[in-house]
Amino acid sequence: MITLYGIKNCDTVKKARKWLEKNGVDYQFHDFREDGMDDVPLKAWLDEFGWQEVLNRRSTSWRALSETQKNTMDNDSAFTFASETPTLIKRPVTTSGGVTRFGFKEQEFAALVGQPN
Repeated sequence: MITLYGIKNCDTVKKARKWLEKNGVDYQFHDFREDGMDDVPLKAWLDEFGWQEVLNRRSTSWRALSETQKNTMDNDSAFTFASETPTLIKRPVTTSGGVTRFGFKEQEFAALVGQPN
């Protein structure tokens, strides 16, 4: 089963969901805002990939952080900030069969669900 994490009004999440539905892929959607952050494996993502991969440094939420916060960012502070402001997380996050991906690229999604490119 594929789990797609994100925020339902995010354009990239909308594209990913549309692609999954168009290709008949069954998935579970977890909205960071509506469903909360308690069941999100954020710590595991940070431990495996590091904050540089997990956080979207092009987001408005990132730009809202102070220069000190940005310059001293580490996995622990990223966990705190992203737990409080999930829009800092690069979206969508897709997990399936122990594989986690950040962002949406059609080729990666096709590979994730076992479809040819």
